[in-house]
Amino acid sequence: MIMDGGIIDPLGHGTRPLTRRSFLAGSAAGLSALGLAGCATSDGLILAEAAKIYGPMPDEKFPIPAADISKVDPKYYRRTVRYDTKEAPGTIVVDPGNFYVYRIEGDGSATRYGANVGRDGFLWSGDAYVGRKSEWATWTPPKEMIRRQPEAAKYARGMPGGLDNPLGARTLHLYQNGAYTLYTIYASSEPDTIGTGITSGCVGLLSQDMIHLYSRTPVKTKVVILPA
Repeated sequence: MIMDGGIIDPLGHGTRPLTRRSFLAGSAAGLSALGLAGCATSDGLILAEAAKIYGPMPDEKFPIPAADISKVDPKYYRRTVRYDTKEAPGTIVVDPGNFYVYRIEGDGSATRYGANVGRDGFLWSGDAYVGRKSEWATWTPPKEMIRRQPEAAKYARGMPGGLDNPLGARTLHLYQNGAYTLYTIYASSEPDTIGTGITSGCVGLLSQDMIHLYSRTPVKTKVVILPA
């Protein structure tokens, strides 16, 4: 995904330098207590609760370090919120205008995650579905990227999964009418990107949030992308 500030696009649309940051951020459960804590307790307690949710995940194939939540606006911490919708429980709703992803829980509630989304000119909307799921997926740069950025050629046969891989720990691949859209919901290890428009259409959640959503999302799950 193309990202503001000079990042490459793993789908092959960009022409900018290949960097570790580009790999981390570039590819196209609820915290219900925090809903109350914002009014009733100190910011310190909010941060303490968030630190538990966004702590290290040492049991992963590639151990995930704690997210630096000081770089994330608290409004983007995972939490359970009121959300009225006609969509069925389990549906994922992406709200790029507000940098949120919702998983509908039913009974008027949803799990809400902070997200990064497409930058200006790369936003899109409509219905899709999860066509496949990947854990620590291999990333292969498109031929177009390799032609423009020869340094990517070393990954022509695929970059193995890992912390530096742009697809992250988990990926939901979005399809429409049986065809892969090239858009994904992916795991980002860059907390400072949450709440920003930086990609070429993909949607990124913090790794801890993405693993949480991924575990509750089967293939064929409906995904609704709202207009920005």
